[in-house]
Amino acid sequence: FARMFVQVCLYFYCKCLWRCLKFVVRKLTGRCELQRICYNTKPGAARTMKIEASLKGSKSKRLQTSVSVHPDAIEKTIDDIMELKRINPDINPQLGVSLQACLLQIVGYRNLVAEVEKLRREPYDSENPQHEEMLLKLWKCLKPSSPLKARISKQWCEIGFQGDDPKTDFRGMGLLGLYNLVYFAEWDTEVAQQVLCDSLQPKYREVTKKELSHFSKAEWEKKRFDKAIGYSFAIVGINITDLAYNLLVSGALKTHFYNVAPEAPTLTHFQQTFCYLMHEFHKFWVEEDPLDIMEFNRVREKFHKQILKQLQNPEMALCPHFAASESLINI
Repeated sequence: FARMFVQVCLYFYCKCLWRCLKFVVRKLTGRCELQRICYNTKPGAARTMKIEASLKGSKSKRLQTSVSVHPDAIEKTIDDIMELKRINPDINPQLGVSLQACLLQIVGYRNLVAEVEKLRREPYDSENPQHEEMLLKLWKCLKPSSPLKARISKQWCEIGFQGDDPKTDFRGMGLLGLYNLVYFAEWDTEVAQQVLCDSLQPKYREVTKKELSHFSKAEWEKKRFDKAIGYSFAIVGINITDLAYNLLVSGALKTHFYNVAPEAPTLTHFQQTFCYLMHEFHKFWVEEDPLDIMEFNRVREKFHKQILKQLQNPEMALCPHFAASESLINI
């Protein structure tokens, strides 16, 4: 009964009292909610997310649907909003500019989700020359001094695939996994090669007296050749693609994209974010110092929660460390 009472109160507040409060505030300030947000909130995720929530929560269908218009229709949509809200564009010229920037980001994010989903659903096809070309490019970028002896080869295990033919490993993320790995290897080559090298080499550790007091000789022998760095590079890349995909679809990445993309976020922004996550996960994996690869899911989940926590900050921007994104850091 108490739960039902609270829900009824919330419904009444959202549907009636909240709208009354907005009406009173507009009469007192002479500005609608969209104006107050644009004038009182600085550009970026904080402003865009408030504008998005305001439009979606409006009682007007025209305002509700404005967040899903075609990019070419944004200017017309802004004119419709100004007319509906009875705002004179000559007196409020900056409002139209601010709303347009916010709508570009909102609509762009929706389109990016659709583009990423399309790539995820497209399976790798070994009969497709473009797919094969991308796969070979991945090898050349990661192993430039070691020619691939055959298309079906044990060599693929050297960059972290599970078998002789990598196509079977792309089933979960489709072409999206390959696109991300190739982007990382091509545009952040030095870091990608270093991460790959680290993932192949176990790290030797010197025993300390303090550690000896916590481990038996048998336990230490198991741990002294620390496998914390050892993991399958390509498989982890596909797994981190899944993590990035879920952050995107859930809306968690809106904070980051709305802060780093002054207009519509693109696939390149998503791929740069993937590179950042790969680099950060590698450091996180080493810091966590797991006993073996069987702890991967635990470490991944902990890393996921850490990224989610960071993205709850409306001013957060996951600053990619690589050269391809230097222009974004300065925005």
